[in-house]
Amino acid sequence: MSEQTLKVDGMTCGHCAHAVTEELSALPGVDEVTVDLVAGGVSTVVVKGADEVPADAISEALAEAGDYRLLA
Repeated sequence: MSEQTLKVDGMTCGHCAHAVTEELSALPGVDEVTVDLVAGGVSTVVVKGADEVPADAISEALAEAGDYRLLA
């Protein structure tokens, strides 16, 4: 099992966290998504699944969810 810890900028509320969780959960191989929301700051998102999800797929999912950015 893979666990990726991501830093995501742009989330401001619970709706944002829900949208990000839904989009990332829809990616192939993702079993669980946990968001530690820091409103107006950099939030931590943990993605668990069978394999590591490529960064480009994560970035696309974040863009689909809203105006959120994956930080390096």
